[in-house]
Amino acid sequence: MKTIRFVIAVFTLIVVSCSEDKDDNPQPNLVIKLKFDTSQERLNNLGQPSTVANGNAAQSPIVNRMSANYIEFAPTATTLLGQGAIIFKGPETTAGGSNAIDFQNAVFAGNNETFLTVPLSNIASGNYQWVRVSLAYQEGTINLLVNGTDISGTLGSFVGFNNYITTFNLNGSSIEVNANKLQGFWAFEALGFTSQGQAPEGATTVPNPLFDTSPVPQGSCVVTGQFANGLTITGNETEDVVITLSFSINNSFEWTEVNVDGKFEPGAGEQVVDMGLRGLIPIAN
Repeated sequence: MKTIRFVIAVFTLIVVSCSEDKDDNPQPNLVIKLKFDTSQERLNNLGQPSTVANGNAAQSPIVNRMSANYIEFAPTATTLLGQGAIIFKGPETTAGGSNAIDFQNAVFAGNNETFLTVPLSNIASGNYQWVRVSLAYQEGTINLLVNGTDISGTLGSFVGFNNYITTFNLNGSSIEVNANKLQGFWAFEALGFTSQGQAPEGATTVPNPLFDTSPVPQGSCVVTGQFANGLTITGNETEDVVITLSFSINNSFEWTEVNVDGKFEPGAGEQVVDMGLRGLIPIAN
């Protein structure tokens, strides 16, 4: 009996020791967080400073959550799309016909929240200067003028290349689509009422400072940003590497003005012309 007890005690010590060793040596991760900045520089499609077009007005929305469908680290300015280190690729489907982002299974995150966590061992070692993010969806609050009254509403903007949507909830209202929708599809809710529409093709701003050396397909919504001091993955990291993707929402919601007052007034015939983000700065912590 004493022998049996001794064996059990030794076995227990081994198991506990192994468990403690495992806890003492956690595997480091790459952590991707999102940030939405109203004061970050407002850029155009070429990654150059941009002002609101004549005849238009704009506002900085409050972004509640966002989804991306693709994240890639690129080592140089001439690295073509798809030839860098692909960090993330979201689910896609042909349920609506042509290939599209599967919105029902998309990943979302809000401001200063974690969007993605992957083991660093899955990331190729190297020096990276750029990050590319293919955006899929953004949802937030905008202000508008209705019959002379200032109100706020919730806007859902589908900025991905193609989006298969069944139904989705917008501030408590269920919106049924059951179809593919191209970049620029939007839905809006205010005071319990909903509407939806489609922005003009090519109207969504997608800043890419590497337009000349590494272009991206039209309608892809692949926003490109540069690390201030580069990012080095050695493969020998012992702690998490945290990357904050800071997106500019500086006057990112833009419309045509009918009544020149700087207020969005859809009842007066003012039309949405742009819902794209206005720049990306990746920050390595």
